[in-house]
Amino acid sequence: MKFKNLFLIIAVIFTITASFAQDNDGETHSVAVGIPEVALLDLESATGTAISLNGTAPTEAGDKVIFNASNSDIWINYSSTVGSSTEPSRNVTVQITDGDVPDGLVLKVKVSKDAGQGDGTMGVAVEDPVKLGQEAKKIIEDVGTAYTGNGPNKGHNLTYILTQSDDSGSYGQIDFDQAQTLSITYTFSDN
Repeated sequence: MKFKNLFLIIAVIFTITASFAQDNDGETHSVAVGIPEVALLDLESATGTAISLNGTAPTEAGDKVIFNASNSDIWINYSSTVGSSTEPSRNVTVQITDGDVPDGLVLKVKVSKDAGQGDGTMGVAVEDPVKLGQEAKKIIEDVGTAYTGNGPNKGHNLTYILTQSDDSGSYGQIDFDQAQTLSITYTFSDN
C-alpha cells in the first residue's frame, strides 16, 4: 500500500509540474507602420506676401523711368514624403495666373538654394532667374522626402526682379494705365 501511495504521489507531482511548464515558442503579433503621403507648400514672409515693384521716376527732363526694382522678402517652405517607385520626386513651378506684366517690362523670379534649416532630400533651385508668364515653369526640381522648416529665412528665398525689356522699342510700349496687381501661383507637383 505504501508503494502504491508513493507511486500516486510521484504521478501527481509530475502531472502538476507538466501543467505549470511554460511553452518556449513565444508569442507574436503584428505592428502596422504607416507613412503618410505629404506634399505641402507655403509662402512665408516677415512683412507679408504682397509686394510692390515700381519704376523710379526721373528728376530731370530728358531722363527715362528706371525699372530696376527687386524684392527678396518671400520664402518657399515645403514638406514632402515621396514613394521610391510611385512618386520618386517633386517639382515646384511658378506662373502668372491673373493679370499680365505691362508691355515693355519683364518680371523674373530668382530662387536661392535651400537655407539648410530642415532635413531630407532638398530640392535643387534653377540657377538662372525665370521670366514669369502664363506658362508654368520649373523653379525647384527633385524634391524628395524633406522639410525646409517653417517661416521666413527657411526654405528657398525668392527674389522678384522688374526690369525694362531688352527688346528694341520696348520703352515706347510702357503705359502707366497698364499698372496692375498680378497673381503669382506656385505649384508643388509630382514628377
